[in-house]
Amino acid sequence: MSPYIYGKRNLIHIIDIRETVKGLLRAKNFVSRMVGTGKDVLFVGTKRQAKAAVVECATRVEMPYVTERWLGGTLTNFRTIRSRLGRLDELEAEAADGTISEYSKKAIASRTRELRKIKRNLEGIRKMDKLPGALIIIDVHREHIAVREARKLHIPTVCLIDTDSDPDFADIPIPGNDDAMRSIEVILSHLGEAVEAGKRGRRSPEGADEDASQATRRSERGTTARAEPQAEESDSADKPPAEAALSPRAGEGEKVPGAVADSSMVPETTP
Repeated sequence: MSPYIYGKRNLIHIIDIRETVKGLLRAKNFVSRMVGTGKDVLFVGTKRQAKAAVVECATRVEMPYVTERWLGGTLTNFRTIRSRLGRLDELEAEAADGTISEYSKKAIASRTRELRKIKRNLEGIRKMDKLPGALIIIDVHREHIAVREARKLHIPTVCLIDTDSDPDFADIPIPGNDDAMRSIEVILSHLGEAVEAGKRGRRSPEGADEDASQATRRSERGTTARAEPQAEESDSADKPPAEAALSPRAGEGEKVPGAVADSSMVPETTP
């Protein structure tokens, strides 16, 4: 982290704010382009200082998040995670229609604990039906399992890193204080704006098809308009000299080469 440290005061390292701004701008551009292509980003922050900020930012931009314990295999064993989410839907359906009351007290208590545990750990990724395009991670040192899974699947990571972290684990590092709530809120607010900008740049399939059809119609109209003058020129060129002379474009009294003279102008001949 030495390239990102401005100095040292009272045994506390001070991060260079210029490096923080550079990393934040790179991260915003990357996240905006990634979301604009239709992919989602996963917010990860399980430390106490980051939970509230991560939930607020991810909920506002409608993106998945993880604020409780990172379950091993959340990315590398995503099929099993989806099956657990199916189990969550099943347990919630039983609680909603009253079917759970048909079980014994022990079974009811067991199912209630299972429902509470799955919901606490997986509620944030409940609507994530595919792997994310990128991860936004608070504190690389704490979320090392998530970083390793993302690297194994070649998923890029945007990480807020402090002086006790290794920047080599982050594809786009943002040097900053990952322990202060205010610092985390500021970084997440800017990244949330980048996500919103990328979502505004998304184009729906219906809109893309409509634009393509309009472009096709415009090109057809342009081709037809260009073809009509060419057709008129070719018709005039194909006419014989006499027809060209008698065409309306030939002025009255004009002598057109190859034209037939008027009979009144032919001199009379004596026998």
